[in-house]
Amino acid sequence: MKFRFLAGILGAALLAAGCVDTVTGGKTAGVPFIKDKIESRYDLPADRVFNAARQVISENGVLITEGTLYGQTNAVGNLVKTIKGKVEERTVWVRVEQLDPKITDVAVQTRTLSGVSDIDLAAQIDKQIYGKLMR
Repeated sequence: MKFRFLAGILGAALLAAGCVDTVTGGKTAGVPFIKDKIESRYDLPADRVFNAARQVISENGVLITEGTLYGQTNAVGNLVKTIKGKVEERTVWVRVEQLDPKITDVAVQTRTLSGVSDIDLAAQIDKQIYGKLMR
């Protein structure tokens, strides 16, 4: 009886630590319901913001992939650009989305190897992107 009870608790714990959505449209293993992303908006074109984000990821770690979410356009019909990289043994996802001709939204999300959020790293990368844009 005790074994079934413990197995039930263990099963519930495994379900709670399942998959989380990434800002790039994918899924990854991780602990849900934890703040893991920082969003910012800039009064700049999306290409310039995307280049700054790509440069920041490359300077801090390794750029794994970059691309466009095909088939997923925002409300004004603009394509959404994405970056995935590794910084300090954490996976970093960046989404750059042109909301209108003058406003660009950037979302930076980070997760450790164990699936826990590293919000401080996300904030640091977001701040570095801002620094690149203000030069």
